[in-house]
Amino acid sequence: MDRRTLLKTAAAAGLGAAIVGTGPAGTASAATANPFKVAKYRILVPEIFADLADAPAYSPAVVIGSGFGGAVAALRLAQAGIKTTVLERGSRWPVPTNNRAIFANDTVPDGRAFWRQTSFTGLTGLKVSSDYFGGVLDVVKFNGIQVWQGVGVGGGSLVYTGAHPIPQQAYFEHVFGATLAYAEMAATWFPKTAAVLGTSTMPDDIYNSKPYAHSRVWDEQARKAGCSPSKIEGIWDWDVMRKELAGKVRKSATVSESNYGNANGVKKVLGLNYLKLAEATGKATIYPGHEVLDIGREASGRYLINVRKVSPTGKVLSTRTITCDRLVLAAGSIGTTELLMRARAAGQLPNLNEHLGTGWGTNGDAAVVRSWTGTGGLTQGAASRSKITDVVDGLPITMENWFVPGLPLDLGIIGSLGMTLDDRRADFRLNSSGRLALDWRADQTDSIDALARVNAKIASAAKVPTGAWPFAKSVNDFFTAHPLGGAVLGKVTDSYGRVQGHPGLYVLDSALIPGNSGAVNPAITIAALAERGIANIIANGG
Repeated sequence: MDRRTLLKTAAAAGLGAAIVGTGPAGTASAATANPFKVAKYRILVPEIFADLADAPAYSPAVVIGSGFGGAVAALRLAQAGIKTTVLERGSRWPVPTNNRAIFANDTVPDGRAFWRQTSFTGLTGLKVSSDYFGGVLDVVKFNGIQVWQGVGVGGGSLVYTGAHPIPQQAYFEHVFGATLAYAEMAATWFPKTAAVLGTSTMPDDIYNSKPYAHSRVWDEQARKAGCSPSKIEGIWDWDVMRKELAGKVRKSATVSESNYGNANGVKKVLGLNYLKLAEATGKATIYPGHEVLDIGREASGRYLINVRKVSPTGKVLSTRTITCDRLVLAAGSIGTTELLMRARAAGQLPNLNEHLGTGWGTNGDAAVVRSWTGTGGLTQGAASRSKITDVVDGLPITMENWFVPGLPLDLGIIGSLGMTLDDRRADFRLNSSGRLALDWRADQTDSIDALARVNAKIASAAKVPTGAWPFAKSVNDFFTAHPLGGAVLGKVTDSYGRVQGHPGLYVLDSALIPGNSGAVNPAITIAALAERGIANIIANGG
C-alpha cells in the first residue's frame, strides 16, 4: 500500500466526506454552518479560528486522538525523546487563566456545544436545535443507543464530569480476567495516573455551599434508605471553584456547566496536565482540526495516515497523506474501531484478526432520577461528591450524585449517574457505505431493573417520586457516556496494546476495555492502561 493507493481507496469508498468517529449519523456535507452564528463564535472564541498548521509529512510517532489514552501516550513518547505528532479532529479550545474566553456551556446548547449536530434529544426527552458547528460533544446514533464522546484537544476530559473512582478488585477481575493483574494496576498505574491528573475529593466548604445543596440532599436521601455514600475522587480545581462562589471569576461549574465544557479552568482537563507536559518537552506537537479518514501501511513498514484539515465550520481545507514508524490509535472506542475495521475491509491492514469489532459495551450507563425535592439552591454544581454501591440479584451497581445537565436553575430534580456490571456486549460491522454500524440490545432490562429498585427504595425512604414526569423516567439507558471495546486487550492486541500482526501499531484507549470498567467511570482505567502499555512498548523497543 502506498500513498496514492490509499487516497484512491478512500475516494472510491466515498470517505472524502466521511468523519471518523461520527458513526452513521452524517457527513461533512450533511449540513452547513450558520454564517451569522459563526460570526458570533469568531468574537466569542477567536482562538479556534486561528490558521491551522499542517502536520508534518513524516513523524517517528503519530498519535490519533488527544483524550486520556492519546495524552498519556504523547507525554511518555515525548519524554523518551521520540518526536511525536498528535492529530485531533476537534478544535483547541482555550483553557484560560485570565477568565477572558467564553467557552461552550450547558446553558447555551448551540454549535459551540455540539459537534456538527442540527438537533439533539437529551435526558429530558425534549428535542433542541443545534447549529452545525465543530463543538465539543459528539453524539453518535446507533440502533438502540446514543454514544456521547468528547471532541477537541483533551478529548473526553472536555465533556466528562471529572469523576475518577478506582474499580473494586472483584469487578475489575470479572471484566479483564487473567489478561490484567489488578494488583499491578492498584500498586503502580492507578496511583501514577492520579498523581498527574491531580485527583482529590470535594472539600467540605464546597460541599456545604449553595450550588451543592442537591449533593447534600442526595446523600441524605441515600442514608434514609440505609445506603452509605462515599466520596469520589475527581479532578476539579477547588480553588477556582471557590473563586466562582466568591464572584471573582465567571461562574461555570457552580452553574451546571460541564458536559459542554468549562470556561475558566475549574475542570483540570488534559490540556492542563498530560498534554501540557507533553508539549513542554519540545518533542510533542498537537495539530487540531486534523480528521483522520483512513490508515494503511507501506511495503517498507511505515504507516500511512490519510488526513484532512477541517475548519470549525466543517470546511475542508486540505487532504493529504502523512507517514510514521509508530502509530498509536487513541481515537476512542468508536473512532479507533472504525479506522481498524475499514483498514481491514480495504486490505490496508489485512492481518487484523477476527476479534476486531467485538466486545463493545456501554459500561452499564443509565440516568437515574428523583424529583419534587427542595434543595434550597438556585443552581446545581457540576462536580460529583458521592457514590453508593449495591448488589441487586447478583448484579453490582454504582450510583453517583450527578447534576442535571442543561438546566441553569435547580428545579428540584435529583439526578444520579447509574452504572452496572452489565455483561451485555455487541459487535460492530461496516454498513454498505463503509461506515461503522451497531445493533444494541436495548430490550434487556437487568440493569434498568436493578437501578430502578435501588432508586425506588431511596425515593420511598425520602417520600419523593421517582422520575420527573413528564420529562424523565426513573431510569433511562438510551445513551452511554462511556463507550468501551471494539479492539479488546488480549484479543485484538497483546496485553499491552500492541496490535497483533502489525509491528509498530498500538491501541491505547477505551477500545481496549471489554465493554465495562467494573461499574465505575472508566477514565482513570483508560489512562492507567495507557500508562502501563506505553511504558512496556518504550522499554521493549515497540
